[in-house]
Parts: sequence; C-alpha cells; structure tokens
Amino acid sequence: MGIKSYNPYTPSRRNMTGSDFSEITKRTPEKSLTTSLKKNSGRNNQGKITVRHHGGGNRRKYRLIDFRRRKDGIEATVIGIEYDPNRTANIALISYADGEKAYILAPEGLTDGMKVMNGPEAEVRVGNCLPLENIPVGTQVHNIELYAGKGGQMVRSAGMSAQLMAKEGKYATLRLPSGEMRMVPINCRATVGVVGNGDHNLINIGKAGRKRHMGIRPTVRGSVMNPNDHPHGGGEGKAPVGRPGPCTPWGKPALGLKTRKKKKASNKLIVRRRDGRAIK
Repeated sequence: MGIKSYNPYTPSRRNMTGSDFSEITKRTPEKSLTTSLKKNSGRNNQGKITVRHHGGGNRRKYRLIDFRRRKDGIEATVIGIEYDPNRTANIALISYADGEKAYILAPEGLTDGMKVMNGPEAEVRVGNCLPLENIPVGTQVHNIELYAGKGGQMVRSAGMSAQLMAKEGKYATLRLPSGEMRMVPINCRATVGVVGNGDHNLINIGKAGRKRHMGIRPTVRGSVMNPNDHPHGGGEGKAPVGRPGPCTPWGKPALGLKTRKKKKASNKLIVRRRDGRAIK
C-alpha cells in the first residue's frame, strides 16, 4: 500500500501523510460480521479511569475476525480486502465453498479471487493456516497461537511476521518481530505470510485533531504539573524530577523498571529475550 501526501493549504497539512488505500477492493463491511462497539473512555465498571488518555473518537463497528481458523479442509475464496478501523492491518473477507463467510487478517500478496485453506492438509501458501509441525523451517508466519485451539494471539499488526527457526520434540522455536526467541507448542496453528499494510508505520499523523478522531486524548508531561498532581511537578521554571529516577503519577518507578514476574510459568519457553539476554 502506498503513502500519499497533501498540498500544504494549512500548516498541519504540510507534513501530513496518509494511506492511498490501493489494496482496498471492498468499501463496505459485511453486515453479518459486524457488531456494535461500546466506548468506555478508559473507565472500568465503577466509572474510574483505569486507562488514561482514552475518550471521544469516531464511531465505528467491530469486525468479527476469525483468529482460530478451525474450518478445516474446505477451500475459501477471497471476496475482497477491506479497511478495519480497529487494527493497523487490513482484513480479507473470504467465502467458504459451503457459503459461510469470515474475516481474516490480510497477508501481503493476498488478492481477490485467491484461494485459502485451513488445516494440516493445506498447502504452505500465503494466507493458508496450518499447524507449525506442517510448516517448513525458515517460513515467515503470523497470527500465531500460544495455546492450541485458542486462536492467534501473536504477530497480528501491520507489516509483522515471525520466522520459524527450528522444530524439536513438542515445541517449535520462533523468532518474533521484537527479536525474542520463543518456543511454542508444535500443534499450535499459524498463518503463512507477512501481515499486509506494511507502510502503516510511515504515516505522519500531522495534527492533534486526527489523533482525537482515533479516540486518543492529550498526554500532559508530569514536569509541567503541580506537585499535588505529579511527583515531577513544581519548582521555579524548568526543574529536574528531584528523585533518583522518573516516576509515574502514583510514585512508582517508570522507564526501565522490569514488571515481568520472576516466576512466570512461560519464562521456560523464552529461549532469548528481545534484549539479547537468556532468561534466568
């Protein structure tokens, strides 16, 4: 997908870029595969803000994506590639031979009329979903399951892919986009190919209002607040944080503090962390 720029008829338009949507072939969503999306502006069931900087934004419908891909042995045809406002990747509407329709993440190279298939007997071809034990070493995959049957949980963003590095016993070793090397049960499924819309990270938002349309509210630096609002606040003019290290608004250490539990069960499945160190 290409990137388009705009004539600078306002200052914010000067550096703004957007997608040209050249891959999109279907403009309206499949009504039977959409549902309403309730906004909560980052608030929990008590009305308290638990996620900051959420609120407002354009109204949108949620597209029901088939991350599980459990309809085996039936060939499906790609009807169209659609834009999805809920994720960075594009989605593909597919129709199975028995008439059932579903949305899947659209990998790079998938176009209208192409055939896709799920299951152990499927070919190793872009868009096909099969267990890791049936995929050759070195293949680029996405939408990877962590638990067999649960559906893809890893590598689902635009332009992302993981590489199958080895298969040994009950586990397959994958190199994730972060650089982490991780073992996944070999009976877990993955989809062949790279997630499409790889130019997404090159888009320049250009103005604050466009971020508001996405439902993201402004972020204010702690150093410009008052001391009763943030540990970094207060002081005459620009002042340092006045602590051994930066803090969150609630006084917890920020920037670099490791929050992963030392005895997390899945630690034994991580061969090498994304910083290059082995898990101890």
